[in-house]
Order: sequence, then structure tokens, then C-alpha cells
Amino acid sequence: MSRDPAPFLPYVVEVSRPLLYLDVDGPLNPYAAQRERRPEGYTTIRVTLEPGRPLRVWLHPGHGRALLALGYDLCWATTWMDAANRWIAPVIGLPELPYVDFTGALFAERPDGVHWKTERIVAHAAGRSFAWVDDEQSPADEAFVAAHHHAPALLRNVDPRLGLRETDFEALEEFATTL
Repeated sequence: MSRDPAPFLPYVVEVSRPLLYLDVDGPLNPYAAQRERRPEGYTTIRVTLEPGRPLRVWLHPGHGRALLALGYDLCWATTWMDAANRWIAPVIGLPELPYVDFTGALFAERPDGVHWKTERIVAHAAGRSFAWVDDEQSPADEAFVAAHHHAPALLRNVDPRLGLRETDFEALEEFATTL
């Protein structure tokens, strides 16, 4: 009995790009910088998210282009949620992005010290590799991610007085290229 061997058919395995979760206040808006001195290269916008006094927000118009060049699928991970698409994205040059829905989780204290965003971000990532830039991460968040997320993850803490810096972009790029 003779069998014709099946021809070798190469196949392509599609590897998804990692996610990059973006917080607004701290990484993109260095809100803790000297109050009377806008950081160089930043522009000021006034935003009224809720009735009351408008927020002063400093944004760098070049950040969108730099973030898009990193090789990630971008996603908002901010209390701004979808409002980031209306107020932040156009100023820094980003398209409309998906966002992690933090409804009901906002500012909920956890006894283990894990930030209130962390569990939702891990669930949203659903096993995909991700990086997360924020100004409120701690070792408790690193431990939670290591225990509950089995793909590579980078938690990049950004100084809210400075916002995203070149070293942050370099670390994000290095992480993405090592996957």
C-alpha cells in the first residue's frame, strides 16, 4: 500500500501585539509638576468632566505619535475612561482607543494594597502580554500581576511631576521587542 505524502504546507501563526494600558493623569498629564510652570513642549487644555471647576490638563502633542510607533495595541486605563477619547486623544494625536471599564471600581480600597485598577487590567488583558504606564503602582501590583497573569507584563511607574520621558519610551520599546 503506497501513500502519497501530503505536501508540506507552511502556515503562519499570528502573534498578537502586546497591549499598552495608558493612564492619563501622571503619565500623559504631569499634574504634579510645579503649578505655575507648564512643562516644556506641553500644551494646556481646560476640561470639565463633571459640573464644577474645569481641570487644567497639560499634554504633549508628540506623545501620540511616539506611542503609536512602539508596536502595541493601545488602550486607556484611566478614570477618564471613554472621555479620554474626546479630550486627550485629539490633542496628542491618537485615534479613538478602547478603554478598561472601571465603573464601580473607582478608588475602591483593597486590604492587600493592590491598586484598584490592577485586577480589571489583568482581566481585560485576558492572557495577552501587556505593559501598563501609571503613577500609582506598587510592589503589591507587581505581585498580583505575577500571580494572576501568566503572560509577560511590564508595569512602568511614571513620575507624575514629569510625565512620560524618553527613558519610559525606551523601556516600553525594549519590552515589546523582547516578546
